Amino acid sequence: MKKKKYIGYTLSTVFVLLLSACTDNFESTNRNPYEITDESLEQDFNHVGAFYPTMLDNIFQDQIADNLAHESFVGHLGTPTPFVSNRNNTTYYVTWGDPYWNGVYNNIMGPARQVIEIAEEGGYDIFAAWAKLIRVIGASRLSAYHGPIIYSEYGSTSQSIKYDSEETLYNTWFAELDEIIAVLNADKAYAGLGKFDASYGGNVSKWIKVANSWRLILAMRLSKVKPDLAKTQGEKAISDPGGLITSMADGWYLSLYGGPFKPGRIAFGWGDTRMGAAMESVLGGYNDPRVEKFFDPATDNTLYADHPNFPYKGIQSGAYLVAKDDRLTYSNLDAQFDPAGNNAGGKRRMLMPSDVLFTLAEASLRGWAGAGSAQENYENGIRASFTEWGTGGVDDYLQNDTDLPLNYIDPKDPRNNFANRMTVTVKWDEAASNEVKLDKILTQKWISSVHNTLEIWVDHRRTGYPKLPYVSKNDSDATWGIIPANDFLRRMPFINAERENNPAGVADATAKLGGPDLISTRLWWDTGGPNF
Repeated sequence: MKKKKYIGYTLSTVFVLLLSACTDNFESTNRNPYEITDESLEQDFNHVGAFYPTMLDNIFQDQIADNLAHESFVGHLGTPTPFVSNRNNTTYYVTWGDPYWNGVYNNIMGPARQVIEIAEEGGYDIFAAWAKLIRVIGASRLSAYHGPIIYSEYGSTSQSIKYDSEETLYNTWFAELDEIIAVLNADKAYAGLGKFDASYGGNVSKWIKVANSWRLILAMRLSKVKPDLAKTQGEKAISDPGGLITSMADGWYLSLYGGPFKPGRIAFGWGDTRMGAAMESVLGGYNDPRVEKFFDPATDNTLYADHPNFPYKGIQSGAYLVAKDDRLTYSNLDAQFDPAGNNAGGKRRMLMPSDVLFTLAEASLRGWAGAGSAQENYENGIRASFTEWGTGGVDDYLQNDTDLPLNYIDPKDPRNNFANRMTVTVKWDEAASNEVKLDKILTQKWISSVHNTLEIWVDHRRTGYPKLPYVSKNDSDATWGIIPANDFLRRMPFINAERENNPAGVADATAKLGGPDLISTRLWWDTGGPNF
């Protein structure tokens, strides 16, 4: 029957009819049921959300950018390994300078630019605001290394790309935070972030607290160079109805996304980092019970003969080293950080209540409205840190008004020995000067910032607190800038790739830096002099 029906049609007519029949439902009948379509991507927000793990995972970098840089500069960790014949960044001779720059631009700024464009075009305002917040955080951390950076002209195809001055950067970031917080406040019930937010499960209100807290931190950086602007922005953060991160329920942890805890891999996997000598000095002198959460005891009991009741030994920053094996028996990180075991619980502290409370304590000293009592913020910051690390004994610790950090002895090489320079005890003294109070606040902030040391490197440069030991082996020279024996590295130079490929941009950036492109040049907010 069907053959008779088609006999009267020409071949061309049959072809047209068949083609029409096939193409009427082509998309539905020929679609691969396992194919990920643009529509399904949009329904699940994957087309914007897929960018966030990469961005968030790169707020911290790895061995060269973090461990052999600011973690060493502030004395939290020390390397047993004499890299490059023991003449490298840790001894103030710049050997590596690119990794953090590359990490931020390739894995934060680049993806943020893409996701913001997609999100704004598609009307996904909360995603765009979230990406902008991560961009502000990543860029402001990068600026703490170098000073001026490429920001407003990022993505330009010009042969010469200009850097923004630090003053321009901070004004831009404060304006962007205004916009970010307004957008987040407009839709706090938005549920679309959940699948991609390993920190807060998509809770927009928590990200408002992050934004406010970051504003407070950026404002404090400027407290000496631009005190009026700092006060205005700090008070804006403090008074915002969205609040700050002041409770453990709001603490910002970054997921490791199934990867290793990087300091743990450096310590346990590679054997390239150990407890810092400054940590031994401070934790041992203050009888600080948090030490057992931070580090394991040394495995050679002859190393701590000078304090046998405190079985820990650290490595001095910028130490004289001969062979890596000489100091592998010094105190390792606590076993909880071993990637082969607990792997730090699969997360890393980024912005915790203690960080914010200590910043509020400093804001109190500086007279910022709404900051509250300096003493209460200081003591609550210590309590929050003890809570975070699951440590008892905080009440006794807060009453310690006699103990001071220890002098340091390196049993392997006396050239690394140092005498403690710190003069403050733990207990608050309301009658003390603001300088002494700030010293106490930033010493405790320094202790609590384990495995998140970039901001305490900022604090140390802008205030001089805590009074850390100077490096033992100072290899600075005219190549990258000479650091006096009684001073510290102030910044990292602009990277070689930029010098070669964007020389006019680097020349402009150096002019905006206000000094030569050397490790001895202070950043804009690092003014020196008294703090009050």
